[in-house]
Amino acid sequence: MKRIRLSHPTQTLRGEVRLPLSKSENNRLLIIRELSGVEFPMDVFSDAEDTKTLVRILAEAKVGKGLGEVYDSGPAGTTTRFLTAYFSILPGTRVLTGSARMQERPIHILVDGLRALGAKIEYLGEPGFVPLKIEGGVLAGGEIEVDGSVSSQFVSALLLIAPKLHNGLVIHFKGPIVSRSYINMTIRIMERFGVHPIWSGNTLSVSGQNYYVPESETHFLVEPDWSAASYWFSMAALAKDVDVFIPGLRKDSLQGDRVTANLYDFFGVHATFEDGGVRLTKTGYRPKNVAFNFEDCPDIVQTVAVTASALKIPLLFCGINTLRIKETDRVAALQNEMRKYGVVCNEPENGVLGITAFATEKFSELTIHTYNDHRMAMSFAPLALLAPVTFDDASVVEKSYPSFWEELKRLGFVVEEL
Repeated sequence: MKRIRLSHPTQTLRGEVRLPLSKSENNRLLIIRELSGVEFPMDVFSDAEDTKTLVRILAEAKVGKGLGEVYDSGPAGTTTRFLTAYFSILPGTRVLTGSARMQERPIHILVDGLRALGAKIEYLGEPGFVPLKIEGGVLAGGEIEVDGSVSSQFVSALLLIAPKLHNGLVIHFKGPIVSRSYINMTIRIMERFGVHPIWSGNTLSVSGQNYYVPESETHFLVEPDWSAASYWFSMAALAKDVDVFIPGLRKDSLQGDRVTANLYDFFGVHATFEDGGVRLTKTGYRPKNVAFNFEDCPDIVQTVAVTASALKIPLLFCGINTLRIKETDRVAALQNEMRKYGVVCNEPENGVLGITAFATEKFSELTIHTYNDHRMAMSFAPLALLAPVTFDDASVVEKSYPSFWEELKRLGFVVEEL
């Protein structure tokens, strides 16, 4: 574990910062590239640990013989879900496992769906969780019913392999669909390769076919990660003076977290889209309270919670049902850490959080527990603009934004290893 102390002497942010590429886009492209059978070029890969893990396992699976090899996806949720579906149609038998926390995150909805399509998957530990023994082969496909209220990654995993199913795939959703923006991202990327999933009410269908790689496509660009950008919006909200340029972000992004640019208007941050990126400046606007539904963008909940709590703006969160099965129980983690600086975060009902009470005095220094969760470290980092903050394990950012602490230094933060 790597302990650091973070502070900022001036509270002024000026300069340019670099974001990691979107691992969500990157991971979808990687699976499609394998399924297309065409080694089309991609300019660069995301340096997120999750993407590195997927690249490694896909390469290992190519040289493996499918005779029971064990593949460890670590704590990478998206990678684990996508590989479960991919291994189901890849001839051979493989074992897929993950970190201790990954073995606590449910995967039965995806496994049940794949089994209904003809997949042979066996639980090697507790039913409903990895490790899994997967015997891959040709799947019949057909119609299945899926609970869309738990994780969009299950749906995306099924969609990505759908064209390779003998009879295609028809998904009938029961209950609400969470993180629909991520499903739409999957669809938009699939469409670039000639596959056009069709929404019809609460049903999503894909016919059996092959992915087509257009000859006109010489490379596939991956946009920087809007989830990572949210931390800089939060810093802009808490700083005294701001002029920060973030290259690569697009106004017409496929990513659901693009909503960050609109949401942070309520926290006094204006995003100006320029040629080649977005510029952040302050407006001074400050509302009496904010309410927002995070169903399509759960990855920015922690960031927005910290911003609102630091500015003492009452905030009501809705649509956060999936937060308890992430890298940690993010609801409990937020409540624990915000309590350290006098903020009360209540859960009046499942899927709803409210920040209503704040400390009367400013904190002088904080120690934040990261819970082995990259977003806990990065979402609380902006508080260092108000007072020094110590993190018990700074290395967790490797999962999605390895250069995070170095980028902070570029904008005047002081990072001290303890």
